[in-house]
Amino acid sequence: MTRFTQFLAVDWSGAKGARQKGIALAVALAEGGPPVLVAPPDPKGWARSEVLAIVRNLKQPTLVGLDLGIGLPFHDAGAFFPGWDATPADARSLWALIDALCEGDPNLEAGGFVTHAEASRYFRHGAGLEGDRFMLPGAATREGRFRVAETAQRQQGVRPVSNFNLVGAAQVGKSSLTGMRMLHRLGGKVPVWPIDPLPETGPVVTEIYTSMAARLGGVTGTATKIRTYAALNEALDLLGSAPVTGSGAIDDHSSDALLTAAWLRRVHTNRDLWHPPGLTAEVARTEGWTFGAV
Repeated sequence: MTRFTQFLAVDWSGAKGARQKGIALAVALAEGGPPVLVAPPDPKGWARSEVLAIVRNLKQPTLVGLDLGIGLPFHDAGAFFPGWDATPADARSLWALIDALCEGDPNLEAGGFVTHAEASRYFRHGAGLEGDRFMLPGAATREGRFRVAETAQRQQGVRPVSNFNLVGAAQVGKSSLTGMRMLHRLGGKVPVWPIDPLPETGPVVTEIYTSMAARLGGVTGTATKIRTYAALNEALDLLGSAPVTGSGAIDDHSSDALLTAAWLRRVHTNRDLWHPPGLTAEVARTEGWTFGAV
């Protein structure tokens, strides 16, 4: 796994709008040096379609980390959407369904899916406003359904939020759904591990969770966001990375991308991260996995 020449981390956003201040991209080169932010082509931020174009057109052997869920829970119920005749059989079919139901949504948004008469039944839409299928019968908590990889994340001391939850600042539901539209539109041009086998050459897309990178960077407690250059460089030092230039405040989207790019460079040669015990063939085909969860 030393074949990658660079590591691209993408802090993603599912918000409405043509451009997103919440999207940040950073690159760490395999040869070393500090991670570097990739400037958006517009001061208003990145368009999701621009990120899609960058990933689709990668020529170098790049490990791409996307901070979003590449799948939905399947293993817990034997289906993404138990009780719905249109429930897909695997992750790629899920991406296709989401993209088809969002055909009228601009900017790779996901409103058409979360408001669809059947699909909406599986999501939490607001405080006290849940679809009648948000929870499975007999569920032990009110937090929603989780993938196998998210259960592994919890065992490592971080707190993922269900991708069926669309409420609150920490929710990743809309980010994940918009991200799945992007993955569908890659059209298989770039493999998405582990839904696709890990190729011997070329770029690869993986799912990441920036909080896991922050933990290895020495960030403790419930808050895993870094908002100063000093704190970022302390974390980068623990990851064996050269520091970035800057002082004072930094937005957490940029710090997440910078830290996670360096983290990918640091940990990608760990064979155990590519072969976690919970990653069965069925889980890979349906739910995918979060790189770094073991």
